[in-house]
Amino acid sequence: MTEPLKIGVLLSGSGTNLQAIIDAVAADGLPVDIVSVVSSRPDAFGIERARAANIPCVALNRDVYADPLAADAKIVDVMREAGAEYLVMAGYMRKLTPVVLDAYPNRVLNLHPALLPAFPGAHAIQEAYDYGVKTTGVTVHFANEDYDKGPIIAQEPVRVEEGWTCDDLEAAIHAVEHGLYQRVLRDLAEGRVRLTDDGKVRIDAPEK
Repeated sequence: MTEPLKIGVLLSGSGTNLQAIIDAVAADGLPVDIVSVVSSRPDAFGIERARAANIPCVALNRDVYADPLAADAKIVDVMREAGAEYLVMAGYMRKLTPVVLDAYPNRVLNLHPALLPAFPGAHAIQEAYDYGVKTTGVTVHFANEDYDKGPIIAQEPVRVEEGWTCDDLEAAIHAVEHGLYQRVLRDLAEGRVRLTDDGKVRIDAPEK
């Protein structure tokens, strides 16, 4: 039986990806234990989701982030105290400094709403829609100091249907995000994700 992977979740907003993980643990046996949640905003609804699931939660604020290094040091302290093995960014809208990245090397996951390296940055969905692409998608990757350039773990395409609005595309991408993140977390919990010597990610097949 797979031991639960202990993760800490970082968020800034509504926490829909956090909720999807919580639901998958309860309903589908996702082998994950969310040991702590840190929010960059004290008014983020994700805090309420964490509390409803009895997950310890720490809310930071703008004053704390006046010193980004000190803010990230606090995150590291919270997550280490909770026993987090991996950090999972779920709509976290702050750039992590080396304070966190060095404490969790190749153990910080980020979810990006495009098929990297296409459309990096904070407005990926709108930019893909404006460009008129017929296929975009979702990327899960390890975060590093190069924004949206860390090793790619998994990707899933999203076909842009004729007549869609940007809101339609955003809804389709969010639906894919939830499932892709959960698959990556299961792969990690089962010890099947590894970084090769050339910096690429390989996911080994499940044992039969």
